[in-house]
Amino acid sequence: MEIRKEMPAWSKVAEVELVYRTTVKPSQRPVIKHSRDAYETFLQVWDENKMGFQEEFKVLLLNQACRVIGVYETSSGGITGTVADPRLILVAALKGLAVSIIIGHNHPSGNLKPSRADEELTAKIREAARFLDIKLLDHIIVTMEGYYSFMDEGLI
Repeated sequence: MEIRKEMPAWSKVAEVELVYRTTVKPSQRPVIKHSRDAYETFLQVWDENKMGFQEEFKVLLLNQACRVIGVYETSSGGITGTVADPRLILVAALKGLAVSIIIGHNHPSGNLKPSRADEELTAKIREAARFLDIKLLDHIIVTMEGYYSFMDEGLI
């Protein structure tokens, strides 16, 4: 007679579920061809009441045709910063079947100049995404009065 031992609960791997279901036709999705398109798309999903109040980080998930298949709201922080975990960004991109991503965050101060931390995070996400065959197309700093594109400035 075989005695089967129950595995302890702590030994089971927990899973985070990110669900992608849509009723939106591909033709109804925004197409991102330029940094301005990305900026305008971010403005549509950003709460303008928080734009000058607290820093937030979002990711546009794109399909092969550069159509937006989803927006992942990565983090919401304080007045001077927010934490964007590259692992969570890439999990969202993988589960959303994105072939490319555009990351974006706002500067509540209205300053469009990227910080050293912004530049380092961009490089880290770009390198990590590359290993997964996901292309980081741009990093957009968003304000109500304008935007800064890492791609346009040659930083990606």
